[in-house]
Amino acid sequence: MTPSTEDRGRITARVPQGVQDTLQHAAELQGATLNQFVVQAALSEARRVIERDRVIHLSSADAALLLRLLEKPPAPTASLRKALRAYKNRTLDAQHSAFDWAPRPKRVRQRKRRA
Repeated sequence: MTPSTEDRGRITARVPQGVQDTLQHAAELQGATLNQFVVQAALSEARRVIERDRVIHLSSADAALLLRLLEKPPAPTASLRKALRAYKNRTLDAQHSAFDWAPRPKRVRQRKRRA
């Protein structure tokens, strides 16, 4: 089943002739059209950028430090304990829930009367 034209987007780009010639040459070497080559190259680069954003790379020393901290976290400092108490006082209700379950009153907009 081929996608209809409504299911497809369009990308256009104006480039210097030298850039187009280079892209055309590379496309011919791969046996693809210029459009196929450009889309495939852009898609490959887009996936690489997205993956780079999703993955955190650590040095071996940083990874070892992270694992040590996860296995034996440091005791909370006085300022952290104070911040946690302040957070709980602001967010928890009588049922120790951070959610406000009470229904909100509906606002009714009054129509303007004609003069």
